[in-house]
Amino acid sequence: MDFDGEHRIDAPRLRVWQALNDPALLTACIPGCEKLDPTGSGTYTATVALRVGALAARFSGILTLTDVVEARSYTLKGQGQGGVAGFVAGSALVALEDDGEATVLRWKAAGEIGGRLASVGGRLLHGFAVKTANEFFSRLNTKLGSQPDCGSE
Repeated sequence: MDFDGEHRIDAPRLRVWQALNDPALLTACIPGCEKLDPTGSGTYTATVALRVGALAARFSGILTLTDVVEARSYTLKGQGQGGVAGFVAGSALVALEDDGEATVLRWKAAGEIGGRLASVGGRLLHGFAVKTANEFFSRLNTKLGSQPDCGSE
C-alpha cells in the first residue's frame, strides 16, 4: 500500500521539526498511540492500539529515523506485530518546507500488512490510513498552536 500527502502546519519549520522529534508530543498526536519511548539515537519502541473495521489490535514495534537532514527531512521506518491480527511494516519520507510563517510537510509512505489485517481489504485500509494521517496532522496543528514559539523568552 502506497500513499502520500501534504499538510500546511501553522508553525515555523524549526518548531515543526522539534515537534516531529518529541516523543511525548507525538504520543499525544498519533491516534491510538499508547507509548513511544526512545531507545537510542533515532530509534523508538512504540505501542499503538488500532481498530480497522471489526478488527481491533494492539501493535508493538520499532521505529527508526534514517537519512536525517536536520530541520529538513528524514525517513521513518517501522515494523510492528499485532499478535493474531498480523503485522505492519513500512517507511515514510517526511520533508519540511517553509511557507511564509508556516510549514508545508510532505510525506510519501509505503507499507506492507499481513495476517488478519490484510483480509480487511485495501479500500478500507487506505481510508483508515488517510483518516489517521489527517487526525494526526489536525492534532499536531492544534498542539503547535498552543505552544510558545521556539526561542521565545
